[in-house]
Amino acid sequence: MNLPTLNPRPLIDVQNVRQLYGNAGGPARVVLDEVSLSLHENEIVGLLGRSGSGKSTLLRSIAGLLTPSGGTVAFPPKDDGQRARVSMVFQSFALFPWLTVLQNVEIGLEALHVPLDERRRRALAAIDLIGLDGFESAYPKELSGGMRQRVGLARALVVHPDVLLMDEPFSALDVLTAETLRTDLLDLWVEGRMPIRSILMVTHNIAEAVLLCDRVLIFSSNPGRVASEIRIDLPQPRNRHDPAFRELVEEIYVRMTGETTPAPHEGGVPGNGLGMRLPTVSTNALAGMLEAVQAAPYDGRADLPELAGGLGYALDELFPLAEVLQLLRLAVLEGGDLRLLPAGRAYVEAGVDVRKQLFARQLLNFVPLVAHIRRVLDDRQGHTAPARRFRDELEDFMDEADAARTLGSVIQWGRYGELFAYDQAADMFSLENPG
Repeated sequence: MNLPTLNPRPLIDVQNVRQLYGNAGGPARVVLDEVSLSLHENEIVGLLGRSGSGKSTLLRSIAGLLTPSGGTVAFPPKDDGQRARVSMVFQSFALFPWLTVLQNVEIGLEALHVPLDERRRRALAAIDLIGLDGFESAYPKELSGGMRQRVGLARALVVHPDVLLMDEPFSALDVLTAETLRTDLLDLWVEGRMPIRSILMVTHNIAEAVLLCDRVLIFSSNPGRVASEIRIDLPQPRNRHDPAFRELVEEIYVRMTGETTPAPHEGGVPGNGLGMRLPTVSTNALAGMLEAVQAAPYDGRADLPELAGGLGYALDELFPLAEVLQLLRLAVLEGGDLRLLPAGRAYVEAGVDVRKQLFARQLLNFVPLVAHIRRVLDDRQGHTAPARRFRDELEDFMDEADAARTLGSVIQWGRYGELFAYDQAADMFSLENPG
């Protein structure tokens, strides 16, 4: 099997990379801030974090698809004097629908001006390697999602890269297909059958990271930074039910929940002021989470890995819910657990009307934007205000897309709490149907 015998010269050396996005004249959003990492031979390294933490942006910068706003992405020369070559597997398959499987796999070699006979030989070998022998003449529309991703993998491998970059390669697949493809990929890696030296992959699946990786870099959000690193020393093949495996999953959950309280000026959740970026989380999902944690076997305190497994939630679904509950002081994240606070228990035990009243009170007390909108409506003679006003205020702190998402969340939560009404056609807030 592949063991992390590290060469002092890395294949990839990332130093102090920053990435800023924003419109001219508008606020710049820092997506990545001073990110540094190295990738050595014979290791699989996972970049783990929530959506918006800049993992995919970093991977695209390494692939040469983006130019960082600051810092460097270097490829130190190998023993043969050549720089490491990289190839990428995308989440969305990214196949050309008018080309056959064979033609899709060959296209990278064609771009490199590889002679036809050599191109055909290498493409057929790659197709056979990833288990699609017999489908060479099929078109993408004839293939399942798992088979399409295998074509994407073959296309990446056929150019014989030193480093395989993988951007959430299994997230678009159903659970069973993803598990099969993970196992096949790991078998090829452990057996040394792939023409690559290392893998750098983005994931938001904690168990997947522990299953596949030798090292995991945990990213915090807003902006994206490497918050911590965990080495996975378990031998392959790994057993999800092994206590050591479960302990590592638990440790990562603990570290990630420890990174969920960014400084207020960074616009994270929770935080203070109008500049909080709020996730899109429905009140139904919040209520369901509270009810699940209150019920047996948790009885008000749930271990996050167990809760995620029991509810079938992925990382990007679980953490936003937990963080909004913490923001509203309905629950608190502690050491990888979600514990209900008295207000959260009261919410679960209450009827519909009392739930709405309690939720409205928590919104007014702990979400400044909600209190600001309600105060403006109360003070105006006609008790109306254009939503554009509040979007403009938010755009002083964040980009247009984040401002729209944040206001959209507040609209849904405020409607549920009957704090204000919103007319989408007129894009107008009012107290027409307040509670």
